[in-house]
Amino acid sequence: MHIRGDHAELMVGGRLDVRSAADARTALHTAVDSGRGDLVLDLTELDSWDATGLGVIMGAHRRAGRANRRLVLRGVPPQMQRLLVATRLHRILAIEAEG
Repeated sequence: MHIRGDHAELMVGGRLDVRSAADARTALHTAVDSGRGDLVLDLTELDSWDATGLGVIMGAHRRAGRANRRLVLRGVPPQMQRLLVATRLHRILAIEAEG
């Protein structure tokens, strides 16, 4: 898993899973805490995530809300988009429309 970017936009790539969750959580929390406005999480390069990785994203979403920010997902791969719909998290998370 790799995360690069700043407090306004982060690119997440590789696998977001139980092994990378702690590092991802730290990077996301730092970005949320150090910025203002929307925090865009670009998932274009993300290969996969597990329940722990999804939990990290939900935690960042809650933290952003408490900081009066919005976590916006961009470039959600199709299989992960289907998971968000199946779990109804697409109703909670802000997902940027393709196009």
